[in-house]
Amino acid sequence: MFSAWKEEKALTALIDEAQAMADKLETTKPHIRDSHAATARFWQAACLAEGQDLHDLAAWPPANVTRFVKATQTRIAALRKSRDYDSSDGLAVWLHTARAVLEPRIAPPARLIWQHLMSAGPNAAAMAEDLAIEATLVLAPDSTPPRGFDTDPQA
Repeated sequence: MFSAWKEEKALTALIDEAQAMADKLETTKPHIRDSHAATARFWQAACLAEGQDLHDLAAWPPANVTRFVKATQTRIAALRKSRDYDSSDGLAVWLHTARAVLEPRIAPPARLIWQHLMSAGPNAAAMAEDLAIEATLVLAPDSTPPRGFDTDPQA
């Protein structure tokens, strides 16, 4: 019984964390939202270069998603330790998305995150392109949310 309570409390914390990011993106200045959108798109390209198509994250086997979550948590900690907050925030978008694949109760705030990112201005595309060029990566031709995280939850 105690372990079930502990698991539920941990899950609630993950939901709250995703909701906090969604709330931040809703109320923040446009250039912050653009930065999150650009770095999320950059990380999609970086992971694709490593053979991981984040756009199809929902179709991955659960064990692979779990490995991605653990590796991403480690990578975010390293980025934050080196004070690369913009990049870590973009990667955190994918962390919340992966967690939502594993636990459907995290999906509503994850969809809100993607809804806010899709409303980013044209500067986001230019910023993502600059990041990709600097890292010699190729961006996907369009900026769309990953499958299963369309801005319309009924889609």
